[in-house]
Amino acid sequence: MTPFIGEVIGTMILIIFGGGVCAGASLKKVYSNSPGWVVIALAWGLAVTMAVFAVGGISGAHLNPAVTIALAINGAFDWADVPAYILAQMLGAIIGAALVFCHYLPHWGATDDAGAKLGVFSTGPAIKSTYANLFSEVFGTFMLILGLMFIGANQFTQGLTPIAVGLLIVAIGMSLGGTTGYAINPARDLGPRIAHFLLPIPGKGDSNWGYAWIPVVGPILGGAFGAVFYQALFKGEFTPVFWVLGAVVAGILGLAYTTGKDAYVEKGSAKRSA
Repeated sequence: MTPFIGEVIGTMILIIFGGGVCAGASLKKVYSNSPGWVVIALAWGLAVTMAVFAVGGISGAHLNPAVTIALAINGAFDWADVPAYILAQMLGAIIGAALVFCHYLPHWGATDDAGAKLGVFSTGPAIKSTYANLFSEVFGTFMLILGLMFIGANQFTQGLTPIAVGLLIVAIGMSLGGTTGYAINPARDLGPRIAHFLLPIPGKGDSNWGYAWIPVVGPILGGAFGAVFYQALFKGEFTPVFWVLGAVVAGILGLAYTTGKDAYVEKGSAKRSA
């Protein structure tokens, strides 16, 4: 198996289990309806664990463009391979979302809430606020990359690393995920959102493209800065990239704060998760 196929399969597994728990929580006439946030966060952590077990030895199990870009920035991954990895992650996410759609096929028509259907595929804010939502995705992914760096700096008994990574996802979901559903992964959000747009889902409504840039831009910014932050503070490597990325992140967040005045409670978004 090639690393490209590994990333496709790993990301597909991530979305099958992660999107699957969102479907089970949101769709009507399923036994697992409304299980609560803890169940959703645990399932996403287990989804990451299974995906890392499956393809960690093949592709490194990035499963996330923000992770791929962060590793490239730190010199741990070849920039020439970045486009192929991101393409593989997007394909895997779309395929995984399509399989979740097929698995819950009778339940889409039984569910009237278009927002709940979209929440199976992609994330959305509990309170819509451009600055706050962007900050949540930046900060959540910043902590994801730092956590991955911390895990990588320690020696584990063989087989425990995927579990540690899964627990990191659970921790982020439980502590930081309630504001936007913690996409912290552009492929995880954009791939299934594309699937939502393309699939013949009864009464699905729109795919909320106006929000779609936040779970793409936010994780990329947060992941990139998390990578250079770790190198600077834990390795003592204060490179120009650290200062440039810091200024870019601060500038974009500042622009979002000064221009984004929208804030309202978005109904039906409580079950949207990473």
